[in-house]
Amino acid sequence: MSQRTTSAAAIVTATLVASSSGFAFVNNGNKVSTSTSTQLNGLFDGVKEAFAAPALQRSTLDAERETPIDRWMGWSVTREDQVAEVQAAAAVDFVDSMDAENYVAVALEKPMGIIFEENDEEYGGIFVQSLKDGGSAQVEGTLQPGDQLVGVDTTKVSGMPFDDALNTIISSTEETTKLLMFRGAPKQLYGPTGASQEWLDEFISKGGVSASTTA
Repeated sequence: MSQRTTSAAAIVTATLVASSSGFAFVNNGNKVSTSTSTQLNGLFDGVKEAFAAPALQRSTLDAERETPIDRWMGWSVTREDQVAEVQAAAAVDFVDSMDAENYVAVALEKPMGIIFEENDEEYGGIFVQSLKDGGSAQVEGTLQPGDQLVGVDTTKVSGMPFDDALNTIISSTEETTKLLMFRGAPKQLYGPTGASQEWLDEFISKGGVSASTTA
């Protein structure tokens, strides 16, 4: 039986082969065919980046539920004990500046022997830096370094510049001067969780807490 002859345009048989850059069509005849190449390397990189975006990240996962895909995506895994540790640390760091239990007061004679220092500019106000040996504050024994001065007698000085707050003490003509202190860090008094000005105004105007006196 005779074979059919091909037309002037020979049929080109193409074979699909794998190449290092993906897949390409390779011409098996003498004619040049148009090759097609598709890059597959890193095909899922975009998917990974999309799911790893901050808006789609899961904040925490139970460690027992962690899977290989979680590690590949970079999703964080937090155990229950780690969550408890963070919550405990936050609780320790919080001191309620609207609770009278966190304030102390002393009625001291001059010289008091208190060295004050100004807080960082973002907070303002002054605090006890140290106590001089033999001064009335050191002898009385209530004040501690770090105590925040909020009131002198019934005058509020919380947040005042250094000189203004100190002058309030110097200007006192009474035999003893009452100092009201918040026992906590400046951010706990002046930060977002700090006491409202209305609460402080009322608290100090009423005398705050009872004062200890020089022994």
